[in-house]
Amino acid sequence: MASSSSSRPSSSLSSMNNPRNNKYDVFLSFRGEETRDSFTSHLYSALCETNIETFIDDQLVRGNEISQSLLDAIEASSISVIVFSEGCKVGGFVRSWFDNYLDWLEYSIVKDAAFCLYCYVFREENGSQGAGPCFTGEGFRNWKKKEMLRQHVGGVNSAHNIARRRCESLMNQKAHVATFFFNHSKKIKREYRLCLTAVIDCIRFLLRQGLAFRGNNKSQSLDNRGNFLLANHNEEIKGVIFNNAPANLQMTSPDIQKQIVSVCSAETSRAIIKEIGDSLFSVMIDESRDISTKEQMAVVLRYVDKRGHVVERFIGIEHVIDTKAVSLKASLDIVFARHGLSMSRLRGQGYDGASNMQGGLNGLKTLILKENESAYYIHFAKVSNIVAASSKRYDILKEKHVVAVIEALKTGELKSGQGMNQEITLKRSGDTRWSSHYGTLISIITIFSSIIDVLEIIANDASNSEQRFEANSTLKFMQTFDFVFTLYLMKNILGFANELSQALQRKDQDIVNSMKLVSICKLGLQRMRKHGWNSLLIQVSSFCEKHFISVHVMETMFLTPGRSRRRAQEITNMHHYRIDLFCAILDMQLQELNSRFNESSVEFSELNGIGDLAQKMVETNKHKVFSLVYLLVTLALLLPVATATVERVFSAMNYVKNRLRSRMGDEWLNDNLVVYIEKDVFDCIDNEIILQHFQHMKSHRGILD
Repeated sequence: MASSSSSRPSSSLSSMNNPRNNKYDVFLSFRGEETRDSFTSHLYSALCETNIETFIDDQLVRGNEISQSLLDAIEASSISVIVFSEGCKVGGFVRSWFDNYLDWLEYSIVKDAAFCLYCYVFREENGSQGAGPCFTGEGFRNWKKKEMLRQHVGGVNSAHNIARRRCESLMNQKAHVATFFFNHSKKIKREYRLCLTAVIDCIRFLLRQGLAFRGNNKSQSLDNRGNFLLANHNEEIKGVIFNNAPANLQMTSPDIQKQIVSVCSAETSRAIIKEIGDSLFSVMIDESRDISTKEQMAVVLRYVDKRGHVVERFIGIEHVIDTKAVSLKASLDIVFARHGLSMSRLRGQGYDGASNMQGGLNGLKTLILKENESAYYIHFAKVSNIVAASSKRYDILKEKHVVAVIEALKTGELKSGQGMNQEITLKRSGDTRWSSHYGTLISIITIFSSIIDVLEIIANDASNSEQRFEANSTLKFMQTFDFVFTLYLMKNILGFANELSQALQRKDQDIVNSMKLVSICKLGLQRMRKHGWNSLLIQVSSFCEKHFISVHVMETMFLTPGRSRRRAQEITNMHHYRIDLFCAILDMQLQELNSRFNESSVEFSELNGIGDLAQKMVETNKHKVFSLVYLLVTLALLLPVATATVERVFSAMNYVKNRLRSRMGDEWLNDNLVVYIEKDVFDCIDNEIILQHFQHMKSHRGILD
């Protein structure tokens, strides 16, 4: 048994075009009595059980004329299903003829005629060839002449075969006109993506290296046309760039380059701001002139990331018309608004010593504090910042120290020999490691006389009154017994802490040895408290006599500077320096060691500072349990210590905007610097993000696939 749908010339095709208006879903008919109670009846039952409206033709007797009601049922059905028995004839038509001419032969029940699908679709005036128009007009009914079917097919170039080839071409999706344009468009999109990706890769390299994008001569005939042609070495890329670019989209114009660099800068800044999130942060600002004598203000943010690490990130450079505090504050507000930062989350600010930055009346520090009282300003390492603030002062310090060493060698105070009396500089203290503070104290003691000489020069020859006042104040304080006593006391105490710190930093150190080292350190401090007073006083007195500083008599009354003698507490110098300072500071240090290094804090025993403490708290999830403690640690880490990161921005600025690139615009300079300085963040940004951002910036002729 087999089934066949109604032929194309039948009127039932019109009802199939609008199935919603049909009364029946299926018109079911059969030819061959043996199918009535078997396949046809089962098919009808299955259709009805699935709620498919079915009309079955079981009344039409073979040879009778089709009634009007039956024609209406066919017309009112969405599809027609005809079931033939094996070898069954429909009129004169034999079902087995489908086996021989299945690709083109169609039979119409209504007209009781056979048709050719190919010739019906692509009919032509073919005369009598292939039985003439009988297979396309009224249909073929000459059932006794089966050979006419073969004659209709004819030879290779017959009308039937020509129509067949046209029909096959019509049905061939790959040769369709729409398919051709679709494939062509898809090819252009793929080449455009490849070209744009190559351009972005080239821009990545140039930005990371801080190189210029083009040379002065951009002629296509030259072999060397600038740095931007680095992608030309790849043969696949060579086929889609420059003159071979799809639809002439070369993507090498300065405007396109600036747009892509702007996207790179924006995505880099967005990644930094996303990392900050809702965390608190500090700001470090400095200003300097570029090669074109423009005043540029660099902005660096300092924050603690989610892993507990202290991070300093450059977010932009802003051109300022002048360096007044009001102008700097307005430019800072612009930078904050551009990146969606809130001044309310600012917890620290750091600048250089200029009056427009840290001035107490109208300085930038004061303007920010008026808006946010929590934006604390801390000034660290005052002596080192004053003395070594410029290369000129640094050179003077070295010269003075050389003279002092030569004099000491002549008098025999210092011994000569290989590796001795090396050049010593004023070491800056770090933000978290006590060893750096210890080194600073050692260098101050070693080159004390040279520091005094430089301070005297600054006090007399400084360019402004504030620098002269600061130098005079520092000079006066350093030449006191109080300063020298505190200097040696902290040097001796930090000497024990430095040995412990150096020992705990060893990678092969285990917890047992670490706790033993802590015990040794505490024992040394306890011995110093009991027996170290006399040796400390001798050291201080000897240093003061060497540098012509008056030494206090320990048995006399101690006078607090700035207080009346009548209201002063009646204590001796011995009591003040030994009890209130010497013993009190040692007791505080011992108490700190006891609280830090006990049995309950073993997991924190290898920490080198509050930076490591923050990281360890995050690693052990204690930042959630002790949230307030972690907040205090974070606030301490946020406070800026040095402006080294900002100074590196200006070094990068002088490298990127050099004498050959002195005409760089402000926005172009900012975009280049953000990516160049924060290249580790930029490396984590995928090309697809840059592609999509660039594509949606404005309307482009090229379309990504």
